[in-house]
Amino acid sequence: MPHIDVKFFPRDLSDAQQQALADELTQVIVKHLQSKESSVSVALKEVQPEQWKSEVWDTEIAPQLDTLARKPGYEM
Repeated sequence: MPHIDVKFFPRDLSDAQQQALADELTQVIVKHLQSKESSVSVALKEVQPEQWKSEVWDTEIAPQLDTLARKPGYEM
């Protein structure tokens, strides 16, 4: 039951663009993890730039830096 949780700075994405993003992410999971499409869930959350450090970096990125599959190219 893979779940993808994507956080990003606000973008002017239409509902159709958000759905296309979720669909493409789902296909990557299906391909690489051999999951059923119906078992994949995707959350898309906009985070204001001034909130990124407290809401994302400090709570999700920094504590897991040693185990991230892909590390960010920035530090805070």
